[in-house]
Amino acid sequence: MLDTIRRAMIPVIAFALSILAIGLAFVHPAWLLLLLITVPVVILGLYDRNQKTWTITRNYPVAGRIRWVFYKLRPYLRAYIVEDDLSGTPYSFDARNLIQARARGETDTHPFGTERNTSADNYHWLMHSITPEDNPEPDPRVHVGNDQTSQPYSASVLNISAMSFGSLSANAIQALNIGAKLGRYYHDTGEGGVSDHHTKHGGDLVWELGSGYFGARKKDGTFDPAAFRETAQREQVKMTEIKLSQGAKPGHGGMLPGSKVTAEIARVRGIAEGEDCLSPRGHSAFSTPIQMLEFAAQMRDLSGGKPVGLKLCIGQPYEVFAIMKAILQTGIRPEFIVVDGGEGGTGAAPLELSDWVGTPLTEGLILMRNALVGCGLKNDIKLVASGKIYSGMGLAHNMALGADWCNAARAFMMSVGCIQSQRCHLDTCPTGVATQNVARQRGLIPEVQGIRSARFHHKTVEALIDMVAASGLKHPCDLQPHHLMHRVGPEAALPMDLIHSFLPENILNETPEDTLYADWWAAAQPGSFQPATDLIRRRAKANQSVALS
Repeated sequence: MLDTIRRAMIPVIAFALSILAIGLAFVHPAWLLLLLITVPVVILGLYDRNQKTWTITRNYPVAGRIRWVFYKLRPYLRAYIVEDDLSGTPYSFDARNLIQARARGETDTHPFGTERNTSADNYHWLMHSITPEDNPEPDPRVHVGNDQTSQPYSASVLNISAMSFGSLSANAIQALNIGAKLGRYYHDTGEGGVSDHHTKHGGDLVWELGSGYFGARKKDGTFDPAAFRETAQREQVKMTEIKLSQGAKPGHGGMLPGSKVTAEIARVRGIAEGEDCLSPRGHSAFSTPIQMLEFAAQMRDLSGGKPVGLKLCIGQPYEVFAIMKAILQTGIRPEFIVVDGGEGGTGAAPLELSDWVGTPLTEGLILMRNALVGCGLKNDIKLVASGKIYSGMGLAHNMALGADWCNAARAFMMSVGCIQSQRCHLDTCPTGVATQNVARQRGLIPEVQGIRSARFHHKTVEALIDMVAASGLKHPCDLQPHHLMHRVGPEAALPMDLIHSFLPENILNETPEDTLYADWWAAAQPGSFQPATDLIRRRAKANQSVALS
């Protein structure tokens, strides 16, 4: 009862004070300051007291809003004050500092030894050699192409992963492409099409084509071969890529909020201005592994013989093996396959998909590596790793597991100014990286940030070269699973080839029953992404978990 009376008296007292302040203002001007403070508070208090939407402010007028202030500030207080250097997510303060120091040309050396807990169960390290390599490859690159390619490409070991114009601002796209031009690495367009901002500065492009076929679509949303040919044959477009799924939201399709669909973005994509842009969950151009490869071959022909790749987050293993069987049956070999880890980022995605759907990069990469090697296809089809990569160790780790090169998205965003404010989906990015608000974009100068992006790339690849040389090797492609050690408990550590199974070449062609993927392989069929038998249903849960590794 007393609490109710006390709450009811708050606006009454404030109102009385404001009346008093009005009277005193005529006596002395200094009281006018009190008037300017109390009147708005009284009005706000009366509004809070009588509104019916928020229980807190209805019971505690004005004072209840203090909670909202701290709720809004909580992410920033945690990032800058509460979190230690290594525990922040998605990227730690230590990771963000490393990216930004390299981008700005500041020292990236570290004093007094590692701050990581080397006894932690998840600690891993690269095994060095007592005879390090004196002359490692200074600019390691990867040849992309096979006997079906008439215009092969030489790729850097680190490139910009898929981020579309619309998800990122025009200035951010330009900055990233300037960096790609300076650093001689490629810039993946994402599924939003090839815009003028991608082409303005001449950096190498990989054109990603998702289920929406943006930039190469008819009015009904289906694939337009003529429109595709016109863009794919541009000299700046070095390769094309079919996006099957992405790690942050597999099986969901792309999503660009209507608030970010400007007239320019609508023109580039061929969609309606101001409306949410949702890509279909699946492709309309194909529905089976064989049809998918035929579509890839069509894209290669339309582009003039340039490499074409597949991008996916790993799901059911029998689907991966179905693709392998389709490649063997048709003879159509895409030049590369990008494996996107479940830890990958995106501008907007349902939380459940980001948190709980999609195979993490390590497990997905090993499965795809085993599929390619086991079928004898690894020499013709390059394997690419994408997902939360920002350092030389990240590159070395994935390349030791079978990747030929790596792609990074958020790390390159940070190199051009992103501060991980996580406002990408609201169009309120404070640094102008992930917004279509012209006023916010003003802070990002492409010519300045582009140089920083190239510098980040150079320093990160340089760190990888140092690690490769320390291992006694010349090129990152020489890294093998046994070069990686992982703790498997408080008192034990094992090389990766004893933790996970790595198949020998051609074993899936010759004796698949001798592998841990035997049932998955038997269930796969080239004419369908569905399993051919009920073997999957009969598998014990323990065997399922082993097969995924």
